[in-house]
Amino acid sequence: QVQLVESGGGLVQPGGSLRLSCATSGFSLDSYAIGWFRQAPGKEREGVSCIDNHDMTTYYKNSVSGRFTISRDNAKNTVYLQMNSLKPEDTAVYYCAAGPYFSRFELQEYDYWGQGTQVTVSS
Repeated sequence: QVQLVESGGGLVQPGGSLRLSCATSGFSLDSYAIGWFRQAPGKEREGVSCIDNHDMTTYYKNSVSGRFTISRDNAKNTVYLQMNSLKPEDTAVYYCAAGPYFSRFELQEYDYWGQGTQVTVSS
């Protein structure tokens, strides 16, 4: 059974930090690219960051570049998203997803999805 489980979300003040984790099971993480996506109420799901499974190439949505960092620990079957300097517009449910190729933010290329974790940035 393939599973991706996000954790680490919560309520944080503007300028604060959170680290999201995506724990995976049921497949070989080192054979899959991983993407982080987010969806705010009433809006479409959008790509945030992704990381390749071969050469660790990373890609970021322009508005989070320099603030967010994606990383992976294949030995622990876990992917992380470090989020610094958070802004109210970062408020959303954050999802991790796995796909067989490094497809950046093409949602149809991701085969497996987690259930999401809520991130709320507010004073």
